[in-house]
Amino acid sequence: MSVMSEPAGRAPTPGDGDSQAAALMVVLDLDEREPDVFVGQTPATRMQRIFGGQVAGQALMAAGRTVPPERGVHSMHAYFLRPGDPQEEIRYAVDRIRDGRSFTTRRVLAWQHRKGEDVAIFALTADFHAGQPAVVQHALPMPEVPGPDELPSLADVAVRHGERASGALEIGRAVEQRLLEDPFEGRSKQPPDTATRVWMRVAGRLPDAPAVHAAALTFVSDLTLLGAGLARVGGWGDRYSGASLDHAVWFHAPVRADEWFLYETDSPAASGGLALCFGRIWSADGTHVATVAQEGLLRAAEG
Repeated sequence: MSVMSEPAGRAPTPGDGDSQAAALMVVLDLDEREPDVFVGQTPATRMQRIFGGQVAGQALMAAGRTVPPERGVHSMHAYFLRPGDPQEEIRYAVDRIRDGRSFTTRRVLAWQHRKGEDVAIFALTADFHAGQPAVVQHALPMPEVPGPDELPSLADVAVRHGERASGALEIGRAVEQRLLEDPFEGRSKQPPDTATRVWMRVAGRLPDAPAVHAAALTFVSDLTLLGAGLARVGGWGDRYSGASLDHAVWFHAPVRADEWFLYETDSPAASGGLALCFGRIWSADGTHVATVAQEGLLRAAEG
């Protein structure tokens, strides 16, 4: 139960040359205010709102800071309870609900101060595993797509769309993207080709700690996922608004979030203003490293 002097997942900040990775590490490197209570920073952005992946990544980092470093996270499940206020600090309270022989489980509640009281904005449960020999091993193959070096960046494509694309650039500024299609052109997708694929990586170099890469991948996994629910009507445009309601990640194999990985997203079902979205992530060598799921609220934009 004691707090280790060098907690799992905490690593030195990268050098000054890796400015975007260093900026992400500022977000992920939490301050422990008291035992098992951590505080995370919200970066200042023009949009002035808290990105859901930020809270999920910070909460996973908080959980990992209380777990022995030899136990890696294998799954996390979370709910977004209230919108975050970027002007208020976020406190992550970790509950050590299980320390077993093979598994360690942590529950994290994220709190903010609102109008004189503390309110919960996010809840996460994460499970960590010591690892053991596999009795069965299989994975979905990576789709055959061009490599990232052959494709345009998000910035290359966004410049053709002006202010309409500025929001995507702002949210994803710590993440490099290489696009297989133009996400701003508004093309409706129909079965059986409803999936969207994009290469991603954190810009710069992150520390080697596996917990950092799991948290960074969680951060990135929320970036484009809900948009899968709108693929059949041409994407976001200025016609729709949305909010993530829950988020889950299963980690199948180690991954470096600062090296290229392919992120495939799709939505198998949507009804009643809700869309269920799935994501699959492969490292550049074709290893299926993670699966993601999220349900989100989708509405017609006001006005």
